[in-house]
Amino acid sequence: MKFYIIDDDPAIPKMLQQIIEQDSQNTVIGIANSSKKALSELFLMDVDIVLIDLLMPNISGIELIKRLSALKPQLRFIMISQVKDAELRAEAYEAGIEFFIDKPINVIEVHSVIKRVCQSLQMATKLDNIQKVIGTTEPIHAYDPSVQRKQMTKEKTMSILRFLGITSEAGSADILLISKLMNEQNLRFNELNFNDIYQINDREKKVLLQRIRRAVKTGLINLANMFLDGLDDEISLEYANALYEYKNVRHEIDYLQGKRAVGGKISLKHFFDGLIQEI
Repeated sequence: MKFYIIDDDPAIPKMLQQIIEQDSQNTVIGIANSSKKALSELFLMDVDIVLIDLLMPNISGIELIKRLSALKPQLRFIMISQVKDAELRAEAYEAGIEFFIDKPINVIEVHSVIKRVCQSLQMATKLDNIQKVIGTTEPIHAYDPSVQRKQMTKEKTMSILRFLGITSEAGSADILLISKLMNEQNLRFNELNFNDIYQINDREKKVLLQRIRRAVKTGLINLANMFLDGLDDEISLEYANALYEYKNVRHEIDYLQGKRAVGGKISLKHFFDGLIQEI
């Protein structure tokens, strides 16, 4: 994977570069200490993942992500920050970041986040391949309003999965595909025929649903941890109720605190039907 690092503190990119390039498959192809330099270079460079400081001077990290996303929608973003403000973090997720890396830099955290974002890119490739199989082969134009609506729907779905921290989960590609079909065909979750959609038998269907269930459960755990960290803003509350029912998030919080023997339950029907409402 090809990385680009943006931070006005010159020590941070050097430290991150050393950590990232410990994996021989990763390389840092550019470093910028200003937003202006980053904009000009990234416009020309072939980059997969951008690490960017939240508190950049002149143009904030969040605003920079919005501009870069408009130029190159395929870019993936990791935000570097020592800020714990819930509203700023929620705004960053909505802008399109995959994960936060907190300052001071922790080597284990960086390795973990980098690995998950790389996996997310691989899942996205898998999803694109699936869509090519089930999608139209007719040429379409980018200015077609229906195409723009589909792209906006996909981006909104991805923003929710990023917020839940499950874009790197094996079931995330399936969640994107299923929500796409439900939205375009105006279906509810219980109306889906997985055997026909995936051309699979009942045993393979069971494996598929288990994979999706694991991803959805991870989202519940991550959401519960956000509440424990004090990130109980309007977005968290909205997703807690729409996707899981808040009582299940509450039960998961109590479980993580050792107050319950079991955590919150998940319902794929409730999750997907709620996801469609949100997007």
